[in-house]
Amino acid sequence: MPLINVKLIEGVFSDNQKQDIITRLTDAMVSVEGENMRGVTWCVLEEVRSGDWGIAGDPLTTEAVRALAAGQPVG
Repeated sequence: MPLINVKLIEGVFSDNQKQDIITRLTDAMVSVEGENMRGVTWCVLEEVRSGDWGIAGDPLTTEAVRALAAGQPVG
């Protein structure tokens, strides 16, 4: 029974986007393990508080992730 665990910074993804993440990751796993495993493939999204995630020694915020997604430089 596979468990797909995804950590996201809070407030970046909409509910629809999170559902899409769950669906697509489950589909990807099932493409490897076989359709019979779909019913026992777990996907958990965990949101981490803005600023509680660090990259390159700096805290990463919701605003910074949104800027990255928009193609803007961060920092």
